[in-house]
Amino acid sequence: MAQVLVRNLDEQTVAQLKKRAGGNGRSLQAELKLLLEQAARPDGMDAWLRVKQFRAKMKKSRRTFTDSAPLIREDRKR
Repeated sequence: MAQVLVRNLDEQTVAQLKKRAGGNGRSLQAELKLLLEQAARPDGMDAWLRVKQFRAKMKKSRRTFTDSAPLIREDRKR
């Protein structure tokens, strides 16, 4: 795997990144890796990842949702 070295970062920037990483339960290195991977993806890939994560979270919680399509169709007929 490749490695990247970033020099001369502002201390405030590093502090904010550390705070963000801690808030997400990750190390600074893991947070930076994720940010770089997301930035390198084609547009829209991040959104689909979030959808996938949300679906997994809902499946895990065993919550059920009704299909709203009939309600939308009925509303459109008005």
